[in-house]
Amino acid sequence: MNVFDCAIKIEEEAENYYKGLEEEASEPELKTLFAILAAAEREHRDKLVRLRRTTAPHKASLDDLDHKVCSFKPQVTQQELLNEIRNDPDLYKFTVREEEEEIRFYEEMAAMANNETTRRTLLMLADEERRHLDTMENIYEFVEAPKTYLASGEFSNLTEL
Repeated sequence: MNVFDCAIKIEEEAENYYKGLEEEASEPELKTLFAILAAAEREHRDKLVRLRRTTAPHKASLDDLDHKVCSFKPQVTQQELLNEIRNDPDLYKFTVREEEEEIRFYEEMAAMANNETTRRTLLMLADEERRHLDTMENIYEFVEAPKTYLASGEFSNLTEL
């Protein structure tokens, strides 16, 4: 299996996971959040497809590694995650944890790779996941923005200095 095929498969599975969460969520804010996260996963998948076209994918093979690990494995089921809302109302920690897990996955695979091209490609994918993590953090910031605003800067400091 090719490194890019593996990464694309993981992104597709993550997108489907967020789409399922969108369908299961009862609150409109969560539905919006999961729809945006699914779209971000699709956009990231499309970027990986473009990267695959510009590099030599046949040289970055996972044949010497166990490619059973090549799938999105969320730490909790969709229902468990929706039940977790009491502890993490916007599920920010979960999403960050999942993205950090993907970064670790690519770094660990790179450490096990015998082929230098495969190793460099996996490290490049880990960097891509770091950029994707930034995107996910920005999405949460965007969704939370209506809740965190200052009505008037004039009255922000009511105490004397």
